[in-house]
Amino acid sequence: MYCGYYIGVVRAKPGDAKAEAMKNQQVNLFNNLQSKRQRFTLHRGYIMENHGVYHEKGVDVKIAVDLLTGAYEDTYDTAILLSSDTDLIPVIQKVRALGKAVEYIGFAHRPSLGLQKHVTLSRLLIRAEIEPFAATRT
Repeated sequence: MYCGYYIGVVRAKPGDAKAEAMKNQQVNLFNNLQSKRQRFTLHRGYIMENHGVYHEKGVDVKIAVDLLTGAYEDTYDTAILLSSDTDLIPVIQKVRALGKAVEYIGFAHRPSLGLQKHVTLSRLLIRAEIEPFAATRT
């Protein structure tokens, strides 16, 4: 089974303590995801700041390419998508037209209604299901 994790990488300017802390947390996340226990493959995009608002760039394109490639190469029967990005709807439609199932996993407090209309199955997580996996901070 292949598990990919797609994320914009935090970059910290020297002297920016908050960004350094975020970067360090992300490095810990990456190390955990790539461990022998988890075995995720990381796909890195980047984060762009525009007037104080941060956006991931390049991540949805990487997801779309991998979904299409896997569908055409018949490397999966079901893709499980943990993203609420409605830019992925066209690729979901194509993947489904190729006979593959796409499951959407989102959060109950903020589901993507657009994605839910186009996937094979939708699962919405509630806070009580997520809390046991939250890292404790000391």
